[in-house]
Amino acid sequence: MIATAWRSGAPVAEPVRATAAPSAAAGGAAAAATTGDEQPIIELTSASKTFGETVAIDGLSLTIRPGELVTVVGPSGCGKSTLFNILAGLEEPDAGSALRFEGRSCHAAELLGRVAFMPQRDLLLPWRNVIDNAILALEIEGQNKKKARAEALKMLPEFGLSGFETKYPNQLSGGMRQRVALMRTFMFKRDLMLLDEPFGALDALTRTMMQRWLLDIWQKHRRTVLFITHDVDEALFLGDRVLVMTARPGRVKLEQPVTLERPRLPDVVTSAEFVRLKKVLLDAIEEESMKSFQAA
Repeated sequence: MIATAWRSGAPVAEPVRATAAPSAAAGGAAAAATTGDEQPIIELTSASKTFGETVAIDGLSLTIRPGELVTVVGPSGCGKSTLFNILAGLEEPDAGSALRFEGRSCHAAELLGRVAFMPQRDLLLPWRNVIDNAILALEIEGQNKKKARAEALKMLPEFGLSGFETKYPNQLSGGMRQRVALMRTFMFKRDLMLLDEPFGALDALTRTMMQRWLLDIWQKHRRTVLFITHDVDEALFLGDRVLVMTARPGRVKLEQPVTLERPRLPDVVTSAEFVRLKKVLLDAIEEESMKSFQAA
């Protein structure tokens, strides 16, 4: 949660609204149904980012509306992490890119501290116990430590951490460490959460359980979530929409609404609709992965 950001000084142009559509759900049962008239929480239009001679993203546009859970997949090196760094306020896009947050044009650096960001690693501090790791962001904001601890204690049960408040990271399983990191991210109380492969390092069974748990938490708190993953099943199981990115330079190749009812039960992954959507995504990803392979 501790990061450094800087401004590029590049002007931010007034963008044309990106064409991302809200998700649809069979029977109208999606938990995060949105209307086309709802103001997006964040819009990125014609964004590019260059590092030396490497163009990480180019012409990337997306729109995320309040309450959505949108997943992002794509081949390695397609710019997913660069996208997240821009939206978290850690990197400025190149000149000519347009960024809007809650309806207002802004520089990426203005998002620092206004967006909750959880990277791939849990980044728990080994000398802090569960409670003190969970309240770290609140402490940095200057909140009273005693009050923050009391708030964290109340949240322990829904994050499956009751009885572990005094434990240290080396006493926790991988899944429990990730739950502490997610609890810390939720306690930051920002409307937009960026989750960068939070379950990528977990074994298959723990990962499946964490996905179900995350959906329960998300449906209760109704935060807006943008979630990076390399797992197509995970992207479909969690998302209202799945964004498939192209090979470098990254842009959105496909925006696939997920027409699966919510709440999603474990057996949805064997349904005909899930299999159909998975094939669409795999075909798109394979095409881009071949481009990456040939370029290498």
